[in-house]
Amino acid sequence: MNRLQESLSGKGRGPGRGPGAPAAKIKNQKATIKRIWSYLKKQKISIISVIFFVVITSILNILGPFMIGYIIDHHVLPLDVKGTVRMGILLAAIFIASSLLTWLQTFVMIRASLKTIQHLRLELFEKLQSLPISFFDKKQQGDLMSRMTNDIDNLNFALSQSVIQIISSILSLVGTAVAMLYLNWILALVTLLIIPLIVTSTKQIIKRSSVNYQNRQRDLGNLNGYIEETISNSEIVTLFGKEQKTIQDFHEANERLRGSAMQSEMVSGLLGPTNNFINNLGQGLIVGVGAILAVHSLVTVGVITSFVTYARQFFRPINQLSNLLNTFQSAIAGAERVFEVLDEPIEITDAPHSLPRRPLEGNVEFRNVYFYYEKDKPVLKNISFKASAGEIVALVGPTGSGKTTIIQLLSRFYNVSSGEILIDGENIKSYSIEHLRDSIGVVLQDTYLFSGTVRENIRFGKLDATDEEVEKAAKIAYAHSFIKYLPQQYETMIESGGKNLSQGQRQLIAIARAILKNPDILILDEATSSVDTMTEVHIQKGLNNLMKGRTSFVIAHRLKTIENADRILVINDGEIIEQGNHDSLMALKGFYAQLQKQSLQGEEI
Repeated sequence: MNRLQESLSGKGRGPGRGPGAPAAKIKNQKATIKRIWSYLKKQKISIISVIFFVVITSILNILGPFMIGYIIDHHVLPLDVKGTVRMGILLAAIFIASSLLTWLQTFVMIRASLKTIQHLRLELFEKLQSLPISFFDKKQQGDLMSRMTNDIDNLNFALSQSVIQIISSILSLVGTAVAMLYLNWILALVTLLIIPLIVTSTKQIIKRSSVNYQNRQRDLGNLNGYIEETISNSEIVTLFGKEQKTIQDFHEANERLRGSAMQSEMVSGLLGPTNNFINNLGQGLIVGVGAILAVHSLVTVGVITSFVTYARQFFRPINQLSNLLNTFQSAIAGAERVFEVLDEPIEITDAPHSLPRRPLEGNVEFRNVYFYYEKDKPVLKNISFKASAGEIVALVGPTGSGKTTIIQLLSRFYNVSSGEILIDGENIKSYSIEHLRDSIGVVLQDTYLFSGTVRENIRFGKLDATDEEVEKAAKIAYAHSFIKYLPQQYETMIESGGKNLSQGQRQLIAIARAILKNPDILILDEATSSVDTMTEVHIQKGLNNLMKGRTSFVIAHRLKTIENADRILVINDGEIIEQGNHDSLMALKGFYAQLQKQSLQGEEI
């Protein structure tokens, strides 16, 4: 939201870097290529098949020009019609076989490339599921989506051509060079003199285009991130009347992408015309030198014809390798962005010997817990308290005091900076993450529903739940009362994020989802904040039934809803400044009593 907030407030230059930002650079090209190959080589059978087809195709391609010269010298010039037809049919068969094998090797290579990309995309998605919440706090969702789609697609495009072109080009260069030396070493040397020009021009162009490709991928990721933010928060943009400002910021980001894309295409676009000019120059030299040699009867017309064809065939793989390097700059830039995510450390991991799965009693203890998002800026300071099994513990305090952070630490969204958290006498790090989170049910203030039916969204709390269990949970949460009036009731499709439901209805479905999970420990983070007073009364009845017999943590700004809690923790500036039940805290006439007074007066806490 940072970029969107800058847009709405009129600060900053919008998404992406400013015009004076330093150019991005490919960090380690060799290491990246080696890592890409480590994925591709898993398709061994396909790669071996492609190599076999490429070898046969290269032999046929080298044989073709040789036969053309042979036919001219031995059948066309001597006016041997039958021999010309016979050899012409053989030459046609060679060209047809070469074309079929070229198609086959391309098909096999594309298949291998798609399997490789499928594996890489799956690995990236699995990595995203295992990364800590702190990683997503620092990244734009649109940028991550760009890495998952655009960057991987660029890599797929390069892989589908790379193996074929590299092997084919090398074989063609070697085979063609041998054939030319066999036919005439003078013309062969003339042809080889052109290579340093091609290598030098290619090297200079590639050197300049690599930075531009990296910048283009960066700007594309920034633009995707801005698009995702503005579409997801379109209501806020409209509410503040910032449509024109948002359009202007988008225009600037779009212009930066156009500029970096234009620079990358302009520089890389020089490669083809430059090499074509050098190729034509080489063929001109071959024809000129060949004509002089022919006048002195040192070469035949057929040899010159073969050489012209060979020269074109000799320069083609050089051009292919040059273009391949150009394509690889874009692919490597994208691959590095993908590998950057894959190399992110997973801070939240299971202990080497996790405790066996078992139902939790729900005894929770915080011992001298400190937590920092940033060094030297503690969010929580020396938090210590105990919650016995079955107790209802309420956390109250001003916005930003650290209430939600306490809950996130209990769920191991983050690890504590120091101190420890225990459940049933065991450090929560001793439990597997899956076991811990399966044992905790959470209803957050910001409710999110997935695309799918109402029934599927409730069943997300327990994937093997029956229809009857789903509906029972909905009734306990008082969600059934509105679901039965939906067009298809429980089979009604929910739009992404639940846009076709009210905030209160989304909250009720989220509560039903937590009820269906039937957790050992329950967390309610402003669970009733988005519903009206009458609905809140109904929900509270269902929640009271749900909280019986299990440890529950409740965060609420409406202090009326937590007056019956067994223990109330008053949090301010990351510290517990008061704790006790409602009556004892009111008797203190301290901070909690002031909060109650503000609550009764309708002031925000």
